[in-house]
Amino acid sequence: MDKVTTRFAPSPTGFLHMGGVRTALYNFLYARKNNGSFVLRIEDTDTARNREEWATGLVDDLAWLGLSHDVFAKQSERTQVYRDAVKKLIDSGHAYISKETPTEAGQREEVVRFKNQNKVVTIQDIVRGEVKVDTTDLKDFIIARSINEPLYHLAVVIDDALMGITHVIRGEEHLSNTPRQILIQEALGYSRPVYAHLPLMLANDKSKLSKRKHGEAVSLTFYRASGYLPHAILNFLLLIGWNPGTDEEFFTLEEMVKRFDLTKVQKGGGVFNVEKLNWINKHYILQMTQEEQWEWIDRFTPKEYNREMLRRIQSILIDRISAFGDIQKLFDNGEFIYFFKNPSYNNVSIAWKDTSIQTTIQHLQEALRSLSEIQNVRWSADVIKESIWDYAEQHGKGAVLWPVRVALTGSEKSVDPFTVASCIGQEETTSRLLNAIKHIS
Repeated sequence: MDKVTTRFAPSPTGFLHMGGVRTALYNFLYARKNNGSFVLRIEDTDTARNREEWATGLVDDLAWLGLSHDVFAKQSERTQVYRDAVKKLIDSGHAYISKETPTEAGQREEVVRFKNQNKVVTIQDIVRGEVKVDTTDLKDFIIARSINEPLYHLAVVIDDALMGITHVIRGEEHLSNTPRQILIQEALGYSRPVYAHLPLMLANDKSKLSKRKHGEAVSLTFYRASGYLPHAILNFLLLIGWNPGTDEEFFTLEEMVKRFDLTKVQKGGGVFNVEKLNWINKHYILQMTQEEQWEWIDRFTPKEYNREMLRRIQSILIDRISAFGDIQKLFDNGEFIYFFKNPSYNNVSIAWKDTSIQTTIQHLQEALRSLSEIQNVRWSADVIKESIWDYAEQHGKGAVLWPVRVALTGSEKSVDPFTVASCIGQEETTSRLLNAIKHIS
């Protein structure tokens, strides 16, 4: 067999579907495992629907994921190749110019049709096994709008042949296209590539994951904007429709290349489980260095939030998120606002349950006294906790620690008061405790 060459051939008619990302990944892995070549081909012959920004976005998406291509091509730059093939098919009697009667606006009075031999085509598919198709129902199908305007079935066959594609690895929805393409291959005298049609990607309700039904949540753009890590996305998609035959869940890209086996791709559809994606993404977040985490935190946090304080609460943020885009949601919900601005006590009770105001003031004053004895260089969550813990146990942890928490945060739910105090600093902690005492006095 020739050198293994695979291709990912998206059309620039919208955002990159996550199913397309999986297809690109499998093609990349198979090529790399076999020391072959991976081709990125933009199929932009549909001028009415294509947009250059979509094409640019596709290239950028794959680069962001780390799926580097060896060859790049755009069908719009190969029109002469298709023109020559159309003429060859007409001259050999395998195609003809057909006079049409337009039934709606935009239809042509002349198109090029393939002369179907009405034969049974047998496809040997790595994933689906042997598939037989009677092509009679296809009739004489259109392969070009004109000599200069090839349609998908013709262009893809020519490109695959001339680019030396040995393995066509693509989604199951393309299986119905394969018989037409084989007929065209045979008419042009091209050898047939090996086919592998990947299982559908399904939503939780087992319906097909589609742009029309599920919107932006099926796009790579959505997950990039939501702060998911590129490698986590690849690792997640790897396991939708394929498994290594073990309980392993996490793979580096190098390990993916080494372990990937097309014969282990399943026939049945795989579910796109966002909860599992979140779990995998969190795993990789925790594997990052603090500096790597900080770069993502800085990128996904609005600029109005103080960066020094963000650094202080970095570990708290990491603990609360599955993707870096969750940080924005946390701030939108006001969960951490007390780290950045003085709290308000108007909508929350500072006193614990039926504890009197006077007793609550005494507890806050004792907390103030204990905290004032801590040297600034020793100011940390552990030292702060140690300084007031015995008093809290003696007088009731709820009665003592609740008003301290509310005084520091203005909230009934927050990070523990020791951590909050350590982050906002000794001076600010003292100021907030005094303000709380003043508020309830």
